[in-house]
Amino acid sequence: MAATPRFIDIHIVQPVPYANLNRDDTNSVKTVLYGDALRTRVSSQAWKRATRTHFQEVLGDRTLRTRRIGERVSETLRGRGWDQELAERAGAHVAAGSSVKWEVAKGPDKQPVKNKVLTNALIYLPENAIEALADIAEAHKDALTTDFTGGKGKKTESVLPKNQIDKIFRERNGIINLFGRMLAEVDDADVDGAVQVAHAFTTHVTEVELDYFSAVDDFTEAKNDETGSGHMGTAEFSASTFYRFATVDLKEVAKNLGDGCTLDLEAARELTGQFLLSFIESLPQAKKNSTAPHTLPHLVHVAVRSDRPLSFAAAFEEPVRAAANGGFVGRSVADVDAYANAANTLLGPERVLHAAHASLDFDKLQHLGKRHASFKALVYSALDVALAEVPQ
Repeated sequence: MAATPRFIDIHIVQPVPYANLNRDDTNSVKTVLYGDALRTRVSSQAWKRATRTHFQEVLGDRTLRTRRIGERVSETLRGRGWDQELAERAGAHVAAGSSVKWEVAKGPDKQPVKNKVLTNALIYLPENAIEALADIAEAHKDALTTDFTGGKGKKTESVLPKNQIDKIFRERNGIINLFGRMLAEVDDADVDGAVQVAHAFTTHVTEVELDYFSAVDDFTEAKNDETGSGHMGTAEFSASTFYRFATVDLKEVAKNLGDGCTLDLEAARELTGQFLLSFIESLPQAKKNSTAPHTLPHLVHVAVRSDRPLSFAAAFEEPVRAAANGGFVGRSVADVDAYANAANTLLGPERVLHAAHASLDFDKLQHLGKRHASFKALVYSALDVALAEVPQ
């Protein structure tokens, strides 16, 4: 019996020049100690957000993740011609009307702000669901007479139907079906994500560099009556060749998109294909105006597997050393090629149902499958195999 496709793995080697794609809480470059060697790191959350943003721009299938759902509904009602005070009250009733716990926000003076209700959890739902929430408020407009003012002993109750709001909070779109959603307080709102994304890290040892900078006060310079800069400081950067990995669980795609009997193959192809292309082309945007680090991957390898995801991160547990003339990309790509051969031989090559790659200038790779001329051709050749059979 032929093996059924289960996972689509994507491996990327990408050089990034002087940059800080993902900062920590002190604005420093994120790092990881791996193989007793310090590497630059970009968190999976940062690259997933960049991927999701790119995905939304291409497909126009937008999501909203916020604790300020009430304010967003209020804006929609204001656009429908509602009075501001009533619109804000309606938004507060929506935010307090679901099964999700809430609180009245406090202002700079630490006092409750009337009708500014925050949910305790981030609400993650399709952007177009806001209109449906506004419709609920519209249908109960005459009942919206009570303000949410906070304070001890003032626990206002929403007059809106909880079951209707919870139903909207369960709605999903392609992005939620792929990336998942955690909303435990609303029954059946959780969605197991079909996508797993690893933290990106450098294939080699990196050193963080401090950049000293200053800003000139133009008026002072023109007057020439003082010396020194108007502002000065330091920022951290590094230059890196990253290994990136993600995988798509086709069984979860089938579960999230299916109706229990059949899978919408066209939707699966569109969503999975665009995720893979967005993952390839996206880049976190931190410090982009001062570094413009808009590079392309030098290598993208895609494999369809029947058994389990397989990251090649272990290929770089021993950090890559620079080539004789400098550069880490060539040796990093060679290590991916060699590790793919060793790992697939160990597990059994029959588990790899399809393998292919696309690259800028590497035409002698022996273990990464057929070379495609474009990222799009690479991705859809894998999908042709992966979706030939519906995972059960």
